[in-house]
Amino acid sequence: MDQFNYSRRPSDTIQIGKLLLGGNQPVRVQSMANTDTNDVENSVAQCLRIVEAGGEMVRFTTQGVREAESIGKIHEALRDKGCEVPLVADIHFNANAADVAATNVEKVRINPGNYVGSIKIGDTSDYTAEEFELEYQKIRARFIPFLNICKANNTAIRIGVNHGSLSERMMNKYGDTSLGMVESCMEFLKICNEENFSNVVISMKTSNTVMMVHTVRLLVDRMEKEGLHFPLHLGVTEAGDGEDGRIKSAVGIGGLLADGIGDTIRVSLSEEPEAEIPVGRLLVSYVAGRGKQQPIVATEHVLHSRFEYSRRKTHAVGNIGGDNVPVVIAPAKGDFVTVPDYILSEGKVVSANGDQYSIYSPETIEELKKDTADIKFLKLTFGDLTPKVIGLITEKRDIVILLQTQHTNGVGEQRAFFHTLLNAACTVPVVLCRNYTEETLQYLQIKSAADLGVLFIDGFGDGILLENTGAISVEAVNSVAFGILQASRVRVTKTEFISCPGCGRTMFKLQHVIARVKAQTSHLKGLKIGIMGCVVNGPGEMADADYGYVGAGRGKVSLYKKKECLERNIPEDDAVNKLVELIKVNGDWHD
Repeated sequence: MDQFNYSRRPSDTIQIGKLLLGGNQPVRVQSMANTDTNDVENSVAQCLRIVEAGGEMVRFTTQGVREAESIGKIHEALRDKGCEVPLVADIHFNANAADVAATNVEKVRINPGNYVGSIKIGDTSDYTAEEFELEYQKIRARFIPFLNICKANNTAIRIGVNHGSLSERMMNKYGDTSLGMVESCMEFLKICNEENFSNVVISMKTSNTVMMVHTVRLLVDRMEKEGLHFPLHLGVTEAGDGEDGRIKSAVGIGGLLADGIGDTIRVSLSEEPEAEIPVGRLLVSYVAGRGKQQPIVATEHVLHSRFEYSRRKTHAVGNIGGDNVPVVIAPAKGDFVTVPDYILSEGKVVSANGDQYSIYSPETIEELKKDTADIKFLKLTFGDLTPKVIGLITEKRDIVILLQTQHTNGVGEQRAFFHTLLNAACTVPVVLCRNYTEETLQYLQIKSAADLGVLFIDGFGDGILLENTGAISVEAVNSVAFGILQASRVRVTKTEFISCPGCGRTMFKLQHVIARVKAQTSHLKGLKIGIMGCVVNGPGEMADADYGYVGAGRGKVSLYKKKECLERNIPEDDAVNKLVELIKVNGDWHD
């Protein structure tokens, strides 16, 4: 992968019904229905709305054989209406349902973590080599007949690995890690290769954007070494709703698209599924525009890893760099909910306590040298990194860089800046700066998160300065800046809600519940709260949540602390108050 110049990863082209995916095809945008799959009429209506919004594939939950038959009826009804969109059956825990669904739709998603049951149910002791192999043979024996059905029906499959639902066997050997996710996938790909089945797309999903990006990169690297080029489906699970959901999705999906990785995406919002499509299409088109670029020439630092997080080492200048969390510089004064660390005012950077610091450029470096202030801000672009400038910012320990870019591929150019600093052993702290001209808040959220989030995931950046000259308030711009830092997991300033988008398994009004939980708990800075529609998505998919609200059946909810279920089958009307009580009892509440 070229760290600095954008190009799509070469992948195989596969066929999903009449739709081609991968290769030279555009990145496809899809969604998932949240209707009851057995409610054929409503499912068809929602599918048509998704297609009208621009969706190119639609997935339905398929819990059992009944749902696998119902999705066939949905398929038939759509074809009768002239709608040719490929349908995808989403399978968990039920290989028999996968067999039936493969005869009724164009694609079946299976989860390696729960495709077949463990041979050591409830046994957490270490697997012996023999037991590990025995379970693999059990998977193989069940998976090959499914592949034969798919071959006979020209059905594609998605091998969809989820961080929160790795099998006990993989968890036992590799832990809750990216490597465990990759090995889980590669095991199924091995069987596909042995059976000459290539109509496969892969996904590696988690609600943790940093882990998601690193895991997919690790998988791509592994496949490249083995000569495999399967197309990839990208998504951040349980991203949430509103601003948080859009920013989190753009950080994770946009980060991989910036690497040239990804052949289809789904933005998982806890909203109506048709609302996901415009977000996904904007993200895809925005990143694809980087292909028309002037080449960026830089040398990648040999010790920098794309597969694990390590923050670039910097020295501290005031509260910027070193071990400090990344700062936020607001572009102007405002009535902020979350107070920024600095504000731009009359051409200076002003701290929270009123100290003013000058901003310099390469043309005014001689004036900078005479400045006696303890912090000096220097605007630079990658093109300004001459040996003389590198020598200055390496020697002087009171400079903070405001890193600008106007390049079509700003991510690549700013990456090149950091790798050049790494190669020069320069530890100057750097604030990432981007300027937009957006009139719509959603556009700013998606574009800025896609541009800046991946750099923080790469370990770069000691601060963020986000500016916008369109009709968006400075308060909203500031909120986006803090949202990017939180979604990139480098600075926490508010409660994080890990909420699934809902599907036919959800037995309560998910969006209503999310609003109620947020109203009660949104002041609990740093706490992660999972709101999941069913046991398939929780507790596994809210793997690192502190507390969980999980659907347990119609009108019933179970409450979790971490992965431990503490209260089961609570009436839905009482569940939010019970969640608050649970947080209080465990000492994590404050007024």
